[in-house]
This record gives sequence, C-alpha cells and structure tokens, in this order.
Amino acid sequence: MKINASEIRVGMLLEYKNDLWQVLKTQHVKPGKGGAFAQVEMKSVGKNTKLNERFRSSETVEKASLDENKYNYMYEDDTNYFFMEPKTFEQIEIKKEIIGEQGKLLTENLEVSVSFYNENPISVELPNQVHCKIETTDAALKGQTVSSSYKPATLDNGLNIQVPPFIEAGDEVIVDTRNLEYVKKI
Repeated sequence: MKINASEIRVGMLLEYKNDLWQVLKTQHVKPGKGGAFAQVEMKSVGKNTKLNERFRSSETVEKASLDENKYNYMYEDDTNYFFMEPKTFEQIEIKKEIIGEQGKLLTENLEVSVSFYNENPISVELPNQVHCKIETTDAALKGQTVSSSYKPATLDNGLNIQVPPFIEAGDEVIVDTRNLEYVKKI
C-alpha cells in the first residue's frame, strides 16, 4: 500500500530498496528555501542495519502489509520458541532472536499476536501485562520511604526488575511486557 512520505510514523514497516525496514525516528522538516521533506531513520528487519533517508513530501513509499494471527505459546528449545494456532492446531517455531528479552515472560498457553511478512514471522506481541512471582528480593532499608525508592528483585523466570520496598519474596506481581517494569501487587 502506497503512502505519502508525510504519513510515515515511528514503528511502521516500509518496503524500500528491496528490503523490509522498521521506522525508528521521523522528523518533518520545512526549510525556508525549497520543499518540505521527511527525515527518516530506519532499521532493516532482516540484516539489522540502519539507514537515514530523506523523502520529499510529494514522494510515496510502500507500506508493508502484514498478516497478524493469534497463537498460544507451547514450549521452547535451545534456539526456538514453539507456538500453536488455537483453531487449526497448526504449530510454528520462531527464533529466539526475534522475540528477545520478552521471551522470558512467555508462559504455557499465553496468547500472543504474531505478525507475518510474506509468510515469515517477524514479530511477536505479548499481552501488555503478565503475572509473575518474585523469586528473591533485597530487604527494604529503613528510612528510605521519603523518596519513592525501588529495590532490585528477581522473578521466577530469571528477569531482574525494580519493585517497591513492600514487595517480598513469594509475592505475585503484574509486570508490563513493553518496558519490563513492575505494575502492581496481586
């Protein structure tokens, strides 16, 4: 689907120079002399390279069309995570590099949204919040209640996050999957 350069937004996927690019930054510039343009910083999805490009406002670029399906997480091995489509029971595997640090938040039967480009999975979106259990945490120091102080904690999946002083080992908490931060105690 063709879009104007002025419609490019952060997070979009563009087909450009025979590759798939994710927009990291965009800035619309209107110089005193000449036409307006969009300065766009993009990262290649496949090659992991960056590109800075200028698009005149009158230019059009190809926005990548993605297919998105719901899948349930099943299990992992050394290099892949395995998911199942709940209606057809079709199984797919996705490399751990695609999911990254968020893979530690996957729990059995967790419903995720997988985006496909040309029938290849390129991204996995977890629910915004997941339940986790605190494995270990430091003792709260007395007198630090004046400022909003947080202390380090390790979750049962191995992730390290910052939690408020009243959280103890064994507590159930909700973690935001987008920024890996503590949300609230259950």
